[in-house]
Amino acid sequence: MLKKAVRWLYASPPRILLLGFSFIILTGAVLLMLPVASENREPLSFVDALFTATSATCVTGLVLFDTGSHFSTFGHWVILLLIQIGGIGFMTMATLFALILRRRISLKERLVLQESLNQGSIEGLVRLVRKVIFYALALELAGAVLYTIRFALDMPLGEAIYHGAFHAISIFNNAGFDLSGDGSSLIRYSEDYYMNAVSMALIVLGGFGFIVLADLFDYRNKRKFSLHTKVVLSVSATLIGVGALIILIFEFTNPRSIGDEHFSHKALSALFQSVTTRSGGVSTVEIAELRQATQFFIVILMFIGASPGSTGGGIKTTTFAVLVGAVLAMMRGKEDVVLFRLRLAQERVYKAITVTLFCIGIVLAGTMLLATTEDASFLKILFEATSAFGTVGLSMGLTADLSLAGKLTIIVLMFIGRLGPLTLTYALGPKQGRSLYRYAEGKIIIG
Repeated sequence: MLKKAVRWLYASPPRILLLGFSFIILTGAVLLMLPVASENREPLSFVDALFTATSATCVTGLVLFDTGSHFSTFGHWVILLLIQIGGIGFMTMATLFALILRRRISLKERLVLQESLNQGSIEGLVRLVRKVIFYALALELAGAVLYTIRFALDMPLGEAIYHGAFHAISIFNNAGFDLSGDGSSLIRYSEDYYMNAVSMALIVLGGFGFIVLADLFDYRNKRKFSLHTKVVLSVSATLIGVGALIILIFEFTNPRSIGDEHFSHKALSALFQSVTTRSGGVSTVEIAELRQATQFFIVILMFIGASPGSTGGGIKTTTFAVLVGAVLAMMRGKEDVVLFRLRLAQERVYKAITVTLFCIGIVLAGTMLLATTEDASFLKILFEATSAFGTVGLSMGLTADLSLAGKLTIIVLMFIGRLGPLTLTYALGPKQGRSLYRYAEGKIIIG
């Protein structure tokens, strides 16, 4: 029986990813349950530790307790390690150690890497892993230095370095954990252009995905971007720009958020809130104080999320682009979906539709469960469910008041959001063989 279970788990790369993430989360939960992980030396309950470990590994940022004040230095390091492994990917980290030990990467490991990095083939995977690790560490180091310079104005140098490193890793990996000590996220720096610029740069670069980063850094040699990079850059820029404009319009006269601020501060806050929906999880305004129209619009942006191969969640920017392209093609009476003068295979369109419907179903199911177990407004529940699934980490204040059933629901949503609904389906579902026949074509009235 045990042999059959092990054989089933290792039969496909998605199952290995499922097992790997589960093992890391459980290990993190056990470590966070230790008394030494809490500042007051009182051990967390298993569910609370599991929630925190899942939020860190799935780079979400939803927290039951303030990270800075509740956890000890040991707890901070556990959370930081979980964020790093979860953000870059445990298979990427395992490959790094294999390369350090000069061990050959097997075909099975390459297939798991292919699934983990969302690649179409195993060609050049090891080179891509080297680039992923280099770019991630280089950007995190740059972010740590820039943050340290600013934090050094408010605290001793040693503490500034510690805070700088933690926030750089957390924000680049779109995890949203912070050490503010009062749960204020980055609100105290809402008018600080330097902190806003560094944070937005890390969120955007982390949300682009390592494939796009590799393309950007290699542009001098290739002098040409791939279709994937063009779509990610254009859609991300459009969503951030349009998102900032709509948030600015909705909140322009809201005295509880940015209504009483100077125009430059209003524009900066609106831009930051638009950027952080890429899966950033940090905020410079109180989300609960925003108007309902703004909160619902943020739900839409969180559902779209970041880009494939990144540290963020959601249906992804490329999926959104394919859906928009399919709608435009249908409206124009065209058969093909064309992006940047390149035709997409029908398989890509079907996959985009499948991913979107899967994600809508998961968010709706999670919302209905939370609406049953939690005493809160529908919008607050929908916001929490979408934030968890999109691994964003923004909250309207519901997280700390979740019931046991609510915590377990959010844990599942965060896990599915990080692993991906299709990967989870492939992991748990039976192996599908190629169909030997096709049915006769039928007609159905649409619309």
